[in-house]
Formats: sequence, C-alpha cells, structure tokens
Amino acid sequence: MSRPMSSRLSSRLAQYLVAVCTVTLSAAAPAQQPMAPVNGFPSQPLRIVSPFPAGGGNDAVTRVVATRLSQVLGQSAVTDNRGGAGGNIGTRYVAEAKPDGYTVLTSQVSIMAVNPTLYRAPGFDPVKQFIPVTQINAAPLAIVVSANAPWKTFEELAAQARAQPNRITFATPGNGTLSHLVGVVLDKDSQVSLQHVPYKGAGPAINDLLGGQVDVLITSTSSVSSFIQTGRMRALAVTSPRRLGVFTKVPTLEELGYRNARFEDWYGFFVPAGTSPERVALLNRAIVQVLQMPEVVKTINEGGSDVVANSSEAFAAQMKQDIARWSQIVKLSGAHVD
Repeated sequence: MSRPMSSRLSSRLAQYLVAVCTVTLSAAAPAQQPMAPVNGFPSQPLRIVSPFPAGGGNDAVTRVVATRLSQVLGQSAVTDNRGGAGGNIGTRYVAEAKPDGYTVLTSQVSIMAVNPTLYRAPGFDPVKQFIPVTQINAAPLAIVVSANAPWKTFEELAAQARAQPNRITFATPGNGTLSHLVGVVLDKDSQVSLQHVPYKGAGPAINDLLGGQVDVLITSTSSVSSFIQTGRMRALAVTSPRRLGVFTKVPTLEELGYRNARFEDWYGFFVPAGTSPERVALLNRAIVQVLQMPEVVKTINEGGSDVVANSSEAFAAQMKQDIARWSQIVKLSGAHVD
C-alpha cells in the first residue's frame, strides 16, 4: 500500500463547507415545535461523531442533518470529527460509548462493510456493537480531476493509464474505502492501472487534487459536488446508473462498457448496541423527519445522492447484504491493512 501524503485541509476550505451547509439550511428553515421527549429523552445535547476530518462527504452530511436535528429534538446536536485509520478510530469510539442515545455515529459502506475484512484488527464489530438507526442516502462515487487536468474524458485517462501503468496517481479518502476498491477493480478487470494515494478523509485529498499533488480523485459525489458546480473540478465518470444534481451529464462506468463497475456508497446513522429500542425509535423518527424536509432533500440530491430515510430494520437488512458483498470483493482484491 502507498503511504498517505502529509497534507491537511486548509481551515478556510473547511469553514467554507460548514458555512454553506449551515446558511443554506438555516435560511430555509421554518419555525417548528420540537418533538416531545420520550421518558425524558433527550434531555441533553447529542454528539454526532463523523469518523473523518472536516471537509469530506461524511462530515458535510453530518452537519446538514445536525443543523436541523437540533430543531426537531429541542436539544443541540454537535458534530465531532474523529478521523483516522479509514474511519476506524471514530467508529471504535462510538462502539465503546455509553449506549444511552446521546452518542451517534455517521458511518458508511466503507467502514461497516469493508473495514472489518480489510483490517486485521479494525477495533469494532459492525453487527454486534451497533444498532442501525436509518440510512441517509444512496450515491455513486465520482471519478474527478482538477479543471486544468489534461484528460477531458474517462477514456482519455484510461488510455494513458494502460499505456503508462501506475504513473497516474489517484487519491482516495483512505485504504479500503469504496473509492480505493473502485481503483482495484478497474485495475484487475480493465487494466486501468493507477497509483493509489490514500488519505485520512476526503478533505485532505480534495486539497491535494486542487493543489496538483495528485492527478485523480475517487470519492463520494457529495464530497465534490460544490467543486463541480464552481468549475474547479471535472467529473469524468460515476459508478451507478443514477445521475442527480450536477452529475446529470456525467457518464457511468457501465455506459462506458466497464463490467463489475456498479458501486454505491451510503451514509447512515448508528448508535451503540444496548441503546434502548424506544430511544432508537425516537432518533429514527427525528432523523427521518429531517431527511424528508424539502430543502434537505434538495441539498442531498444536488450532491448527487438519493435520500433513503428508511426504518432501522430495513437499514440493518441492507447493511447485512453489503457486508456479504464487500467482504467478498476485499478478499478477491487481496487488499489488507495491518
């Protein structure tokens, strides 16, 4: 595996992303009465842990929901970024937290379905140590380059990658993320050989793509949609049939003739195992209410995702399917992290 490049997201970029989410949603927010507590819950602020640094898709979605969740529950919801080890550090923190409903995790496919197989000791068990609350979205990944990159289409990039294997670098939010596995599959199935450069989250990877330290970035659509809108990045392909928001004109890998290239990412909320069913149910109702607000739907759609907002049971079933699929892909890829 390549070592992560020593890069940090600039504070100005992080502040900009947070400000956009907060101002957009606050401006459209109508006054409303908070939900009635259930047996005194909640009676104190909630901590929502994003297991990646500020500036990536996980962080952005967490803040979009946290802004409104405070209004729905009548208690503040604070975003807590705990990045590192491909999301394992923040995830383990929540797994070991008191199961009282006040500590919530924003997780995703790469952490819950990939990391337990990829890492020899991830530090958590996604099934035994967590209760799914609700799935936030379903989204493709995007393969993007900076606006001044030489490649105008994915085929131009692929042709050079085949002619010069491992000369073109591709950044991802970390080893074992879906973004990384997309690169593995492209290499194994289509000989599109790119040199992997893993980061500790999408934010630092975005910063280095824009700065010219890496050539290509594979990450969630929500992480890069604002940069596509402003013309600072160019999307070459997406990994699912859906085309939403600023990605409506971007071809899918399947359309370009690549097999085994349908990859879907999701974000979702989890609480530690042992949290009472009534608190899980209340959190589900509150978060689903936020996700169904028109301005939140619009924000998520414009980022290239569909809103899901399902039941705890439906989300648990989806995660079970994904664990089976992705653990097999990781084994076939031969990727692992000690």
